[in-house]
Amino acid sequence: MVEVFTRSESPAQPSETLRRALNVVVATIGVVLTAPLMALIAIGIKLSSPGPIFFAQVRVGIDRRAPGEPPGNSRRRADSGGKPFMIFKFRTMAMNGHGSSTSDQVWARPDDPRVTRIGRILRLYRLDELPQLVNVLRGEMDVVGPRPEQPAIFARLRKEIDRYQERQRVRPGITGWAQINQTYDTCIDDVRSKVQRDLEYISRQSFFEDLKIMVRTLPVVLGKRGAW
Repeated sequence: MVEVFTRSESPAQPSETLRRALNVVVATIGVVLTAPLMALIAIGIKLSSPGPIFFAQVRVGIDRRAPGEPPGNSRRRADSGGKPFMIFKFRTMAMNGHGSSTSDQVWARPDDPRVTRIGRILRLYRLDELPQLVNVLRGEMDVVGPRPEQPAIFARLRKEIDRYQERQRVRPGITGWAQINQTYDTCIDDVRSKVQRDLEYISRQSFFEDLKIMVRTLPVVLGKRGAW
């Protein structure tokens, strides 16, 4: 008898298992090596501004449904584009800088007045992203993949950008092909360009592709390229 699997039911391919193993191993090593640094960052945030150390926000994750599967037949009643999850970061903004309403879901910008002094340093070297290593270990993200977006922004962009939702066919990542080649998004054209790079990555996703992007991320971070 021939078994037919949907995307969500099919067993993982060996290459995908190897790629995921790489991401988990790198995240584990990252947590161990940066633990002292993260402790110092946590102390610095707590002493420099009132509020929590960590910032948590809902993002749109991987979509494991079969392509074209209607929302009514899926495990989720509403089509949010992917499985929502809570992303973790070090807090870089003043308490009134992070809201939970839809109107607060906007892109960051250079010289954002909401960013604290220590927050600017963390953003410059992408150190605010370190807690997302936990998201990788929880299975919600990979080290390499398209950046996850906020639900309200995602809902708008998938209507405005062709094939935008196809980014959700893989786990979102901390870094990625789009991230090492472009800066933060400031307009819709920036997003269109990143979507094309994300789709390029998905088409050739592999163990060695992820390893290459991880290695190329280091000079981008250390050189503060595209950071603000």
